Amino acid sequence: MFHDRARIRVKAGRGGDGALSFRREKHVPKGGPDGGDGGPGGDVSAMADADLRDLSELQRRTWIEAKGGQSGGGSGKHGATGESVELRVPAGTQVFEGDQLVADLASPGARVMLARGGAGGRGNRRFATPTRQAPRFAEVGLPGEERDLELRLKLLADAALVGLPNAGKSSLLRRISNAKPKVADYPFTTIAPVLGTVDAPDGRQLTVADVPGLIEGASEGAGLGHEFLAHLERARMLVHVIDAADGEPAERWAAIDHELSAYGAGLDALPQVVVLNKVDLLPGPPELGVEDDRITVVYPLSAATGAGIEEFQRGLFAHVPEPEALPEAKPEGLADYLVYRPQPRARRYRILRTDTGFRVAGRPPGDEELAEALKAAGAKTGDEVAIGDELVELA
Repeated sequence: MFHDRARIRVKAGRGGDGALSFRREKHVPKGGPDGGDGGPGGDVSAMADADLRDLSELQRRTWIEAKGGQSGGGSGKHGATGESVELRVPAGTQVFEGDQLVADLASPGARVMLARGGAGGRGNRRFATPTRQAPRFAEVGLPGEERDLELRLKLLADAALVGLPNAGKSSLLRRISNAKPKVADYPFTTIAPVLGTVDAPDGRQLTVADVPGLIEGASEGAGLGHEFLAHLERARMLVHVIDAADGEPAERWAAIDHELSAYGAGLDALPQVVVLNKVDLLPGPPELGVEDDRITVVYPLSAATGAGIEEFQRGLFAHVPEPEALPEAKPEGLADYLVYRPQPRARRYRILRTDTGFRVAGRPPGDEELAEALKAAGAKTGDEVAIGDELVELA
């Protein structure tokens, strides 16, 4: 089954704790602090993969968590970085947090950071100064980001088949491509978008999408109108399929064109190829009866018998516009132009682990946030926590 939406929860790894350690050797009676830093937590990122077609994998995998960083050790040993997780999603996937667009992975290879791992804590040797030569505290690692996200796929297709239900779009896609959509003599046979690849004799390829039949009011969300129309936004050309045997092709063309115009997103400005299907059921060649600058050519054909299919297939390659060049990604593969999420502000406080409990340095947050931060740092009920000059027990 085709899935174009998925809800996931991502959690980056927590940073490892800095070590509270002192050099202890037989011939070094006054060894100084030697606690190493904790390793940073692993990140969760997403990358657009040209080989994927839908989000079905993430329907089964809704919780994604990266590994935490390892704690530092004595003798200045730093903890290892936590293992990161990279999600593979189809090109054309948009990432939302609530109603806010976080990123648009519009081209294969585009990447975005979904959740950044927490920084590792500093070991006690990092706090040594000429006046404080034996610091008895070390910093705990920060928690990684945790977010609830929704992924929405908008198909990337060279051309998209649109039309009323039972116009013959699936039969046409079967004729011209390697796709095998369900075909039957009743409306709404296609209930999810289908992608097919059309091959030319010279080796060129086009991707064609079969979008479920639209109904009146689709632009206002009738049926699954909004979800289906969204898959047309990235098509470079529309192939308007009309059942010519049902009469009044101009009215059928106008009905769908009205929904495209009402939906917006530039759908009504896309170039169109019109297919007058089912000519095998007519006594003579049909006529569209519409004059419109967006219509580049009209093809009478029969998806059932194959009449006119070869001419239409050759015409697709001639009429599909050239793709627009996308901005180049940076060398590290993270394209800033795709990312919409503002960076969170840094914490104004730090949590330190001492030899007797925990200490909060800087400006502490509210009680609820502080309690959660302490528990994330490993504090348990009854542990002593120093906040400024005040010493409290964690409840």
